[in-house]
Amino acid sequence: MPLHLTSMGYDNAQNPIHREQGFPSFHWLHTTRGCGDFTVGGSTYRLQANQGILLKPNVPHHYHAVTDKWEIWYMTFDGALANPITSSLELPQAQPIGWEPDSPLAHIHETAEEKCRYSFDLAGVNGSLEVYAFLTQLKQYGQISGQSSLSAGHERLTPIYLLIEESYGNPALGLEQMAATLAISPQHLNTLFRKSWGLSPYQYLLQFRIQKSKELLIADRRLTVREVALAVGFQDDSHFVHTFRRLSGMTPLQFRLQFSD
Repeated sequence: MPLHLTSMGYDNAQNPIHREQGFPSFHWLHTTRGCGDFTVGGSTYRLQANQGILLKPNVPHHYHAVTDKWEIWYMTFDGALANPITSSLELPQAQPIGWEPDSPLAHIHETAEEKCRYSFDLAGVNGSLEVYAFLTQLKQYGQISGQSSLSAGHERLTPIYLLIEESYGNPALGLEQMAATLAISPQHLNTLFRKSWGLSPYQYLLQFRIQKSKELLIADRRLTVREVALAVGFQDDSHFVHTFRRLSGMTPLQFRLQFSD
């Protein structure tokens, strides 16, 4: 998996934690109620409600409650693309990130709890998507020291995200149509995308199509590779297989076999 969800949970009374060797994977923690002190890199930060912190693997840290009860939500993850994705999103690490009380991040612990309650499968692709969705929300709504969101450009690109979501199966979808949606030049769209994601709109579209193909490969095993390729916007199944292997490190059939019963 490009991203692998290793754990996710809610603690309504966080105990003191001391990790001299850090945590073995990426570690996110944020306050839902109360507050606590989080020490990393020689600095101590007080995490109030709607504030959290992201750490790379193996970064020494410790934290403890300041109020009688410190309620927190956490997510840990790794995967082949965990470091490149967090880097391309330019997410600050080892420093507090906050958000407005009405942003989706303020309720993410409730959404996660609901999914777990109804046995939402967080393994494999679903877990990978869960991590990716969280990281993109953190990029979109996160703030540092009261500044504007980490990437206000994401809001401007929202029509492109919706277009891709609705039309990724159309092989004619390309840079020209995406740029026309915002009434800007393809060159300007390239600049906006690279600033927000560290990759071009076409690369984003390809990654989106491949992610959707993974969902189809697992959800409906009756579909052939060619049928999956056509469904996600590839006219040539050999191009699909080549792209899938380049982005995933394996062929579509090898990927499907990983999740065979």
